[in-house]
Amino acid sequence: MSTRQSMAILMAAALSAAILAPGLAQAQSRPSLAEQVQQVQMQLQSAQQGTLSLLNRIDTLEQESRAQQGQIELLQHRIDQLEQQQKDQYLVLDARLRKLEQSAAPAATAASSAVVPAAAVNDPASIGAPAPAQPTAATPAASSAAARAPITPAAQAAEQQTAYDGAFAFLRNGDYAEAARRFRAFLLQYPHASLAPNAAYWLGESYYVTGNYQVALDTFHRLLTQYPQSDKSRAALLKLGYCQFELKQYATASSTFNQLIATYPGTEEAHLAADRLRAIPQQSSGG
Repeated sequence: MSTRQSMAILMAAALSAAILAPGLAQAQSRPSLAEQVQQVQMQLQSAQQGTLSLLNRIDTLEQESRAQQGQIELLQHRIDQLEQQQKDQYLVLDARLRKLEQSAAPAATAASSAVVPAAAVNDPASIGAPAPAQPTAATPAASSAAARAPITPAAQAAEQQTAYDGAFAFLRNGDYAEAARRFRAFLLQYPHASLAPNAAYWLGESYYVTGNYQVALDTFHRLLTQYPQSDKSRAALLKLGYCQFELKQYATASSTFNQLIATYPGTEEAHLAADRLRAIPQQSSGG
């Protein structure tokens, strides 16, 4: 082979190498098929982990939602219980009102046949009070003697009963403001009457049913202080606890209910106190 031919071959080889070198370098820089598959697999695994994390979060939210729904149902159940207790309480109140009215009616009728109550003269519109009798002709001497005559115990009792019945009738008819005004007047005029504890109790009740819990609390507390041996002590102690409960004084209410249950076991008031005691929020029972 001649030198010229050898030079031609070398030049052709050099030219080919120059042309193929960039392609070879680019091919070497590209990832292999296995590497590409591995990258895709890593991306899929990352996506799967993200999906799994999202599913776990959704499951956690569903559990929290179910727990909150359970709490809502529990609170609704407590509300229903309290509403039922309130209804039962008013049924008990209504029954007591009827019983008191029935027991008071014969005494008021007998007394009214002997004397005209002073409350009827002062307030003819009072419910249950007889209208004042028409004045009859009498000598001045007779009228003067009648004016000087002292009020007998029977007449005073009848006067107190009429004033009490008038206030009680307004309470019965749902006019709690007027009932409260009349019961207050009764207690101011007859603080030592046998009906004074009852008047004090229904005065507190008239405040309680209108949501004046602090005033009602003070009234029931004053009843228990002034008339500790009255028949209304049990009911007043129960209502004292009710007022404390409504004012969110849970620790004090709990103490009052426990005192009632211990002092008057087995009574209707003790059962109602136990029911309300169970309704006190557990987290607040200690303070």
